[in-house]
This record gives sequence, structure tokens and C-alpha cells, in this order.
Amino acid sequence: MRVNVDQNACIGCGLCVGMAPDVFRMNDDDKAEGYQDSAPENESMVQDAVRSCPVSAIEWEE
Repeated sequence: MRVNVDQNACIGCGLCVGMAPDVFRMNDDDKAEGYQDSAPENESMVQDAVRSCPVSAIEWEE
């Protein structure tokens, strides 16, 4: 599954990158982005990142 980071809401704290670096990275604008699909073994870490985002900028894509 893939995640989407709302670039207008993201404050660039990097929490998601620290929690799931195989799925999130910081872009050139110092905002997080989901750059690759979450593997089944990463989904719990990604879900924790979704819940932990201080501005609720991350959501699962369907």
C-alpha cells in the first residue's frame, strides 16, 4: 500500500521518516513524502507514523 503526505499540511518534523525510513523521505522542500509502497512487514510502522503525525498530514491511499 502507498501513503500520501499532504505537502500543504506537512511541517517537516521528520517523525515519519524516523519511524519508517523505507517508506518516507524528506524532499527538496524539507517536507516528508511517501516515496515507495509499504511492504507488509512495514505496515505497522507506517500506521504508527500516520497516527503520530503532529499535523495529521499522512493518509493511506486506496
